[in-house]
Amino acid sequence: MEEERDGESYSPDGEEATLRLNGTDTVIEEATETEAQSSSGEHHYSYWSSVRFDVPPQRSYHFSAQFRDSPYSNNFLKGVKWSPDGSCFLSSSEDNKLRLFSLPDYYDGCDPSAYSVGSGTDSYGASVVVDEGEPIYDFSWYPYMSSSEPVSCVFATTTRDHPIHLWDATSGTLRCTYRAYDSVDEITAAISVAFNPDGTKIFAGYNKCIRVFNVHRPGRDFKQHSTLKGNKEGQTGIISAIAFSPSHTGMLATGSFSQTTAIYREDNMELLYLLHGQEGGITHVQFSKDGNYLYTGGRKVN
Repeated sequence: MEEERDGESYSPDGEEATLRLNGTDTVIEEATETEAQSSSGEHHYSYWSSVRFDVPPQRSYHFSAQFRDSPYSNNFLKGVKWSPDGSCFLSSSEDNKLRLFSLPDYYDGCDPSAYSVGSGTDSYGASVVVDEGEPIYDFSWYPYMSSSEPVSCVFATTTRDHPIHLWDATSGTLRCTYRAYDSVDEITAAISVAFNPDGTKIFAGYNKCIRVFNVHRPGRDFKQHSTLKGNKEGQTGIISAIAFSPSHTGMLATGSFSQTTAIYREDNMELLYLLHGQEGGITHVQFSKDGNYLYTGGRKVN
C-alpha cells in the first residue's frame, strides 16, 4: 500500500486492501449529495423532525438500566451521536462499549413516566453492542449511512492502544482497521476521528499531526500532515477534535489540547486560520448547520 507523509509517498505493504462484507470484497459506494433513491429504486426518507422552541420537550424513551448493569461501578456516558439518516443513535460509555439504539418504526404512545430513572426499566434494549476493551476516544458515523443500504451502515472508532476500527452497525462485526505507526514502528492510537463530507476519507488526529486514510484502502496506507510548519508556527499539541463544514466549502476545523482551534483546507491541509481564546484544552468543535459559525468546547480550568 502506498503511504504518504507530508507529500512523500512510499509503499510499506505493497498491496491494496478492500472492505469485506459477508466474506466478499466490498467497498463503500461513493454517494452524491443529490442521491434520492437506493440501488433497488427505493426512496430514502429522513427521520428528522422539525424543532419547535416554543413547546417544552417531552421524553419519549428512557435508557438507564443497560448502563447501570455494567461491571464498571461508576459507568457513565461519554457521548451520543445520531446516525446520518436519523434511524438510530450510537452511545459511548466508560465501560468501553458502544451501544446502538434503533428507533421503533412507529411511536407506540408509551407513557414516559413508566420509564423513569427510578423505575429501573428501559424503554427497549440496544440492538447492537460493541465491546472495544479499551477506553474509547472518539467515534464517527459514515456520512451517507442509510438503514436501507446495509453496506453503508458503518461507523469508525478510535480507542487506546488500537488502530482505527470500522464497525458494521447492523451486526456489530469488525469490517476493517486503519493503522498508524510511530517512529519506532509501533501502532499509535488516534485521539479524534471524522469522515470527510463525501465519505471517501477518514481524518484522524494525533500529536501535532493529522493522518488521512482512504476509506477504500484499509491497512497502514495514509497521508500524514504536520500541524506545525518549519518555523514551528501552527497548531501544537494533540489534535483532540475534528469537524467538517456542512456547507461543503472544503474546510475542516481541528481542536487541540493546546487551547487552539485551526481551520484548514481539506484538499491540501493548508492552514487558513489559527484561533485562540479557549480556556483549557479543546475537547469539541462543531460548525453550525449553515457553516457560518464554529463552536468550541473545552476542559474546565480551575
